[in-house]
Amino acid sequence: MTAATETGGPRREVTAGDSQYTLLGTAHVSQASADEVAELIRSGDFDAVAIELCQTRYQSLTNPDSMAQMDLFQVIREGKAGMVAASLALGAYQQRIAEQSGIQPGAEMRAAITEAKAAGIPVMLVDRDIGTTLRRVYHSVPWWQRFGLISGLMASLVSRQDISAEEIERLKEGDVLESTFAEFAERSERLYRPLIAERDSYMALRLREENQNGQYRNVLVVIGAGHLKGLANHLEAPAPAEPARERDALDTVPRKTRWPKAIPWVVVALILSGFAIGFSRNPQLGAQLVGEWFLINGVLSAAATAIAWAHPLTILGTFFAAPLTSLNPTIGAGFVAAGIEMTLRKPTVGDFATLRRDVAALKGWWRNRVSRTLLVFLLATFGSAAGTYIAGFRIFEQLISS
Repeated sequence: MTAATETGGPRREVTAGDSQYTLLGTAHVSQASADEVAELIRSGDFDAVAIELCQTRYQSLTNPDSMAQMDLFQVIREGKAGMVAASLALGAYQQRIAEQSGIQPGAEMRAAITEAKAAGIPVMLVDRDIGTTLRRVYHSVPWWQRFGLISGLMASLVSRQDISAEEIERLKEGDVLESTFAEFAERSERLYRPLIAERDSYMALRLREENQNGQYRNVLVVIGAGHLKGLANHLEAPAPAEPARERDALDTVPRKTRWPKAIPWVVVALILSGFAIGFSRNPQLGAQLVGEWFLINGVLSAAATAIAWAHPLTILGTFFAAPLTSLNPTIGAGFVAAGIEMTLRKPTVGDFATLRRDVAALKGWWRNRVSRTLLVFLLATFGSAAGTYIAGFRIFEQLISS
């Protein structure tokens, strides 16, 4: 049964085996929720606390300098730049609410960690890694809907609309990720599942895993209120026969289908074929096609890096590199551009230390060298892709008309 606490936060008691779980629904940006968490732990009624955090978010919350340990070059090389940028955008959304409410994001999680340590009881991290969740969200929608998903996330950076205290308290109805994608999650089962339903199941599996021997009899579970019902239902249901396999399945990022990987090679083959046909007809036509390829691809990629306020030499290097990298799918223009930018403007320790605060404002993405390098990578990649297709169509238009 679900009941409301004195501060208004929903609470539900669940018994699983010999253990009782008190599920407390909180708002991730709410002083009332933080106070309630602290009061419950101080009561001495609990011998363990579980919180809706993964190791990555826990480190970010408890160690603000953790970003300084990030290897930016490694992040870009492993293709994680988009995920890091998305995580920063989520953090910026939370920070915007915090600035308007005067409450830091994750206040109730900090309270849970601090009070649990003071009481000498363990803290269990039960949420799925945020990177895995974001990747599963991304792969859950068709490719043609992904632009809307990304633009919706980026819109939270641009919007400066004030958020009232009442609206912040209404975040008790959901969780941070759902709130960020609220417009989409309300309309799409594809998004609701990885954002909410899968994490409900995952957290239940983690709770059973952490308490498989029943060593904790009374556990306080601090979660966003949007997870209250789903998590309770999973805990009240019989334990799965193979919990480890189910959790591994939820931790797995869906494999990309193979055929999209062939598209860049097909495009390259078509472009090179276009060059060959052009030269076979007329050497002057072939040279013209090659020239237009380099000009269109180079200009669009260079212009994209210029939008990111890249160093002039980065812009120049991208101009010459993009037409060549577009003919070699194993290396991208974004990777080259980011490499040049990091060489010319190496991010400092200070850039990493202020990264989360800087990206809370749109202009901060350009001011901070770390986030600006991410922008250089992403925009150069986009510019090169646009240049490839525009120049490709231009080549075949020339071949058809000649």
